[in-house]
Amino acid sequence: MNIPENLKYTKDHEWIRVENDVVYVGVTDFAQGELGDVVFVEIETEGENLNREEVFGTIEAVKTVSDMFMPLSGEILEANQKIEDEPELVNKDPYGDGWMIKISIADSSELDDLLTPEQYKNLVNP
Repeated sequence: MNIPENLKYTKDHEWIRVENDVVYVGVTDFAQGELGDVVFVEIETEGENLNREEVFGTIEAVKTVSDMFMPLSGEILEANQKIEDEPELVNKDPYGDGWMIKISIADSSELDDLLTPEQYKNLVNP
């Protein structure tokens, strides 16, 4: 299982990459493996301001449909259009082309509440 050291994580199995004032969010390698083959991703919250823990979209796999939760409060700047046409990118490249959303965070102190790579490893491999 791939857990990149340059990212932060949530207990909901999402990863967060900070690039200047923009934050990328996606699902972890562990999450995509648990979901199975992703067949559809729906994100209809682009342009909205959401609080941490609010649902920003859903991900549908052969086995199940799951809500995706905001890891941080902020505005959704962009949803990844590639995964609308190619949802399998979530399985093939969860930390690259399979990202979900870009957000502008409202409160940078919320970053301190995210899990480090080590903490996330302990969560998925207790």
